[in-house]
Amino acid sequence: MENGIVNVARRLPPDEFEVHVCCLERGGAFVERLPRPENVVVLGKAPGFSPRAVLGLARHAARVGADVLHPHNLGPLTYAALASGLGLWKPVLQGEHGVFQGDQGSPARLRQRQRLYRCCRRVHTVSESLRRYLIEQGFPAQKISAIINGVDTDRFQPVDKTLVRTQLGLPADGQFVGIVGRFDPNKKHLLLIEAFNEMATRLPGARLVIVGDKGAEKEKIQAAVQASPVRERIHLAGFQANPTPWYQALDLLAAPSIFEGLSNAVLEAMACGVPCLAHTACGNAEVITSGSDGFLAALDSQALLAGELHRALSDPGALAAVGERARSRVMRDFSMAAMVGNYARLYREVAGQVPGSAGH
Repeated sequence: MENGIVNVARRLPPDEFEVHVCCLERGGAFVERLPRPENVVVLGKAPGFSPRAVLGLARHAARVGADVLHPHNLGPLTYAALASGLGLWKPVLQGEHGVFQGDQGSPARLRQRQRLYRCCRRVHTVSESLRRYLIEQGFPAQKISAIINGVDTDRFQPVDKTLVRTQLGLPADGQFVGIVGRFDPNKKHLLLIEAFNEMATRLPGARLVIVGDKGAEKEKIQAAVQASPVRERIHLAGFQANPTPWYQALDLLAAPSIFEGLSNAVLEAMACGVPCLAHTACGNAEVITSGSDGFLAALDSQALLAGELHRALSDPGALAAVGERARSRVMRDFSMAAMVGNYARLYREVAGQVPGSAGH
């Protein structure tokens, strides 16, 4: 989500749009990638609901003269709705990035979203399948648009895998599968580690690269790696502000999550010529044609995931050809220019002015 915000902010026409970012709790590594890091304010909100943060957001929006408030997911939407005077003082464009997990899908949370959506002029999703999901949950179809994620195919492109692995301190040879993302339960890191342990006994050259940090399952994931019978073949890369070379080092990206709207990691890997093995439950079917430019399967168990990993990695030549088609697919259908243009159009529409300026 943060990466998507940065991608849009860096490419909106600067003579028309001025982007300000308000972090409710804290900043992070993505701040420095914004075109104007000085346009970031951190409210330092403590855990729990904070009226002070509502006031801080309202004051910041007034100070910068924001034409649009663009929150992402439920927590920020709550603050944006209140700070905007329930949408009467400032127009609100809500962004949704994944299906609702756990408590987020409870009747009480769905009712909360229904009320908050009334404060929004528009709601956007990152995939058409996520738009359909929201409509199926009872949200107003006429208010919801899909803006498909795009990828920077200049930044993310194929290179010599042997060379980049050497630069990263990885072995030059082998079959490398990786996962990129926060250590949250929905990403299914633990399932992937278990499946890798099983698959690795059949494929001695296989290696697992885990790129990411922070999240509720960080300690569990680290413990699972240490307990792995093939732990010397599992590489914990930590958080990477520039994940590009880590994608380029892979032969296959694993994306077993069932909660993504449309994964940026999948698009970025594909742009690097790396095919993806992804769950059928997400928006991945809008990106991947299974067997042609990637692989889709119901990755619901260790055995199923291990079998799919083995099938993909055991034929390097065929896998490389799938990777070539993956890059061709994103270059043709998932350009960054198209995504940014769609956001610009929606900002103008929500702001009620053509053209104008828009601030997050």
